[in-house]
Amino acid sequence: MKLSLSLHRARLGPAEFQVIRPARPPERAVLSDGRWYLDAQVDQQAAQLVAALWSLAATSPRSLVHVPLRRTDPDTGEPGLDLVLLHHSLQFAPSRWKELRARLGPGRPRTADLPGPLSDGRARELRPERQHRENRDRFHQRVHAGALFMTGSAALFADTSWLFADVAHRGPGYVHARPDHGHYCARMGQGDGLVADGGGSAIHVVYRDQWPDR
Repeated sequence: MKLSLSLHRARLGPAEFQVIRPARPPERAVLSDGRWYLDAQVDQQAAQLVAALWSLAATSPRSLVHVPLRRTDPDTGEPGLDLVLLHHSLQFAPSRWKELRARLGPGRPRTADLPGPLSDGRARELRPERQHRENRDRFHQRVHAGALFMTGSAALFADTSWLFADVAHRGPGYVHARPDHGHYCARMGQGDGLVADGGGSAIHVVYRDQWPDR
């Protein structure tokens, strides 16, 4: 699939960072820090876009992938969070995000050609080693300056590209067939060896087809 992007560069001291954003942010999507989970609500188009950007993070270890999602939660009225995906080798501190974000200019247009992310049931089959207690290849999360930071390895991003893709692929048909009580979701991070212990939260992605007007 072809993905329209905006490429930004900015310096913080001696280091230069590259930030990749979608050319058009998802319109019907919100990410919030809930009581039990990190809750994401998306329509099909937004789920497809975030899935593609998640796959992009697996192949862009030298860039921060910034997904603007900071809209008000339509149910609670609370402000939402952006999503930032980055490789651990960047050693970027989330505490510097506000400063870096302020230095980003309008960016340059770019098109990426990505393979389609995993979307079938086999995508949920984790490598056996990820479920071992000794596994250290896990996401580290931090919420700072209005953004959720997901820091991990290229292999980890590749292995979890099914999360939003699954909701985009299955959510619309499931909800359409069950108009009275249809609820389709995908979760990552509940005892599956994907999110580090000690402060990490599961991500709960819900397909939502009804959105209030802005």
